[in-house]
Amino acid sequence: MIASDYFNGEPVAGNPSPRCHSAEVRVPVRPTPNLLHRYANPGQFLRLARTLLPWLTAGAIVFLVVGVIWGLFIAPADWQQGDTVRIMYVHVPMAWLASSCYLGLAACGVLSLVWRHPLADLAAIEIGPVGACAAALCLITGSLWGEPMWGTWWVWDARLTSMLVLFFLYLGHIALIRAFDEPARGQRAAAILALAGVIDLPIIKFSVQWWNTLHQPDSITLTGAPTMSMMMLWPLLICTIGFTLGVAAVIFTRLSAAIHESRARQMMARSRLDRRDSQAA
Repeated sequence: MIASDYFNGEPVAGNPSPRCHSAEVRVPVRPTPNLLHRYANPGQFLRLARTLLPWLTAGAIVFLVVGVIWGLFIAPADWQQGDTVRIMYVHVPMAWLASSCYLGLAACGVLSLVWRHPLADLAAIEIGPVGACAAALCLITGSLWGEPMWGTWWVWDARLTSMLVLFFLYLGHIALIRAFDEPARGQRAAAILALAGVIDLPIIKFSVQWWNTLHQPDSITLTGAPTMSMMMLWPLLICTIGFTLGVAAVIFTRLSAAIHESRARQMMARSRLDRRDSQAA
């Protein structure tokens, strides 16, 4: 039996059994591409997005409705901060998402610079504005929360300053992508900036431990019990999950739209080239 008589290592129907031959040749099964390369294909990603988007959207709506109602109307006020503590149900998720989105930018930078992943640069373009909005909302809600507690809208506190640096890193990433006439150069420069800016993430996380700051210590840690009431912790976790699912849905939607836009541009460019060739002929 020859190699073509096999499909994925099994005899093709209608061909003689391999036992009829003294020497059989088996074609090894082609390995399934790993997750990294499977969704490098835009078509595969679009199919994944169509499957996940309804679930992400529905989950975001359910979690946010439950979390916001619980946090704003059911959870108790803080004994010291009063009702102003309810700002944390937006502030804390935005801080988490600002750092997470930037980590996603850095991952896209690695995929682009090292593996030349075809969707990495496009994903970074779409993640950047979403992360910048999360960082901006984190800074705004932090100022609203800090004014009644500290008596001022802004202090050059280590955590506030490092979050402001993260916001500027987002703006720099967005600007660099559009700063060059050749898109590939801008995307490469933005990927390098994203990797360099990762150093700001541990500074944001550990600033309250490394320096004497006005910002309160973390209420939730991996090594100790939460320092807040469970009636306040549960709605905070639910809001965080809801905002995370919502941001994921927004990023999937933006990236899907960018892929469709890129395909449309390619089709229009090909159409113009065909018309030019036909006119020249």
